[in-house]
Amino acid sequence: MNHLTKVKLISQLNELEAEGRVDTKASWHSEYKDSSWIFLGGLPYELTEGDILCVFSQYGEIVNINLVRDRKTGKSKGFCFICYEDQRSTVLAVDNFNGIKIKGRTIRVDHVSNYRPPRDSENVDDETRELWEKGCGAQTPSSSPSEGSKGEALSKQHIQGKQTKNREKTCRAS
Repeated sequence: MNHLTKVKLISQLNELEAEGRVDTKASWHSEYKDSSWIFLGGLPYELTEGDILCVFSQYGEIVNINLVRDRKTGKSKGFCFICYEDQRSTVLAVDNFNGIKIKGRTIRVDHVSNYRPPRDSENVDDETRELWEKGCGAQTPSSSPSEGSKGEALSKQHIQGKQTKNREKTCRAS
């Protein structure tokens, strides 16, 4: 299917949901509730990881990016995968970025249900490898009271983990 046709189909699904014709529990986004990865296609070739992070961090903290590059030349192939810290950010990114133009090119933004890391992953740091193994950002906080304590516990663990990392960075810098 053509790149622009996919952009239009995703936009039509989003319009139906925005008009209230689809129950939020029956949303097409709910199929991807266990994945915080999105696909970006049709990107201008001259964009870097930093450029992409600047644009797409508007809807949440990005914890991983894989800008696919040609093995021989190292040039971008015009598509990448991004993982957000919070799965809800993927819905915002897909709904708001799909079909926009960046440097004259219409981009496609879509969910990824089962992201697989690249086969050639020898030059990957330990943190990235750990994210790939355990997944990143797939836990969406629950709104139900019975599961709220789990979400609070996860948030506390996350904050404690960030504080520990910050202390480690400070100690290394000293």
